[in-house]
Amino acid sequence: MAELTKKGDFVEIEFIGYANGDVFDTNLKEKAKEINLRAEVAPLIVCIGRGMVVPGFDKQLEGKEIGKKYKIKIEPEEGFGKRNPSLIKIIPASAFRKQEMSPVPGLMLNLDGMIAKVLSVSGGRVSVDFNNPLSGKDIEYEFTIKRKADSDEEKVNALQDFFFKKKFKFKAEEKKIIFEPQAGPFIKILGKKFSEILGKELEVEEKEVKKKEN
Repeated sequence: MAELTKKGDFVEIEFIGYANGDVFDTNLKEKAKEINLRAEVAPLIVCIGRGMVVPGFDKQLEGKEIGKKYKIKIEPEEGFGKRNPSLIKIIPASAFRKQEMSPVPGLMLNLDGMIAKVLSVSGGRVSVDFNNPLSGKDIEYEFTIKRKADSDEEKVNALQDFFFKKKFKFKAEEKKIIFEPQAGPFIKILGKKFSEILGKELEVEEKEVKKKEN
C-alpha cells in the first residue's frame, strides 16, 4: 500500500490554481508563461497543516499519495475569504495626484502593501476595493505531491521563504539551527512559530567584534 502524507510532513508540490476557469497562480513554468506570471516560478515546499497555503488546500494535502495528480474545489470560506464590504474605501483623487497617479476603473494598485482595485472615479472621489481579488470566489487546484522533503536545509529554507521572504545562512545541528547575525531581528519576531514547526531551537550567532590595532 502506498505511503500517504500526514500533518507535519514537509512536501514539494506542483500546482495550478484556477478561478472561474482561469489560472491565477502556478509553479509550473510552461503554465506560468501562458499567463505572463511575473513572480519567480520555483518548487514549492510546505509543511502540511501549518497554514502555508490557503486552508482548504492545506487540508487536502493530508492523506495523499506521492506522485498522484489530484483536483480539488475550495469554497471562499476555505480559500481567500468572503468579500468584505467594509474594505471598499473612498479615497480623495488628490491623494492619487500627489503620487502622480491617474486612477481609472479597473486599475490595480499596491497601496501600503495591499493589492487594491479602483472601482469608480466620480469627481474628486475614488472608490477603491481592498478585498483580495479572489475573495468571494470558488477556486480549484490541480496538484501533485512530488516527494517528501526530509533534509534540514530544505525545511529551513522553505520556512525562511514563508516567514522571512528572504534567506539567511545557517548551520543545522541535531537539536538546533544556528543563523547568521543578520537574521536576528527576524528570529526575534517570528522565531517562535518557526521553531515550533521545525521542532528545533533557533539560535543566532554573535557578531564578531574586531579588535582595534594598537
